[in-house]
Amino acid sequence: MLLGVNIDHIAVLREARRINDPDPLDAVSLVKRARADQITIHLREDRRHINDLDALRIIENSQLPVNMECSIDEEIIDTVIDMNPFRVTLVPEKREEVTTEGGLDLIKNFAKVEKISKRLSDAGIELSVFIDPDMFQIKMAKSINAQWIELHTGLYSNIYAMLFSNLKNSPHSIKELDLPRNELKTKLENSLDELKESALLADELNLKVAAGHGLNYQNVKNIVDIPKIIELNIGQSIIARSVFVGFEQAVKEMLELCKK
Repeated sequence: MLLGVNIDHIAVLREARRINDPDPLDAVSLVKRARADQITIHLREDRRHINDLDALRIIENSQLPVNMECSIDEEIIDTVIDMNPFRVTLVPEKREEVTTEGGLDLIKNFAKVEKISKRLSDAGIELSVFIDPDMFQIKMAKSINAQWIELHTGLYSNIYAMLFSNLKNSPHSIKELDLPRNELKTKLENSLDELKESALLADELNLKVAAGHGLNYQNVKNIVDIPKIIELNIGQSIIARSVFVGFEQAVKEMLELCKK
């Protein structure tokens, strides 16, 4: 199982004080030394964490492939193509959201994404699309000539948190998942089944399969065990763990969990 380490939250910490420390670039050599496989960053339209200078410096200096997440906004696509990362992962984006919620709707945005796909192909950049585990979305990913899909694991992660992390009656409780334990167990099993079936279909269509969103040291093993998923992109939980054990060690611990 490949591991892409999303280092956005290092920039989040920097922007909390609007200074120049910590520098996300410093994490790149540590990710490599820990033997992870990829650097992942998200260049948002509002530049709330990773900015253009960060992205350029990381792409120019990283000895690992850089996977850049971005929206389908034309201006962002122009910027990203000029930066020439190894892979671009198209994601939905809303200004008011805390983090990316839900997958990109390829049916609704087909014409726009098809055009982006051709531009990326012409530039020699791999294309991945961040989508929900939905059969129609996966077939659309194939039709726009994506090389990868990244399955959105947010629903699975939220159900897992409500089932095992005692979030009920806490400030972080998810109201729509405030359900009896037996119902949550059923939802968790259904969510995992959807991810398994989606990964299998994608593999049959010769799409490489990644997964990510909300994955952490407690819930990742169920995803690691899904056949055909070959890459995980994980960020916030690794950065959070690094506060206590150090960044390189946090990456190593996640890598250990990613072993099949």
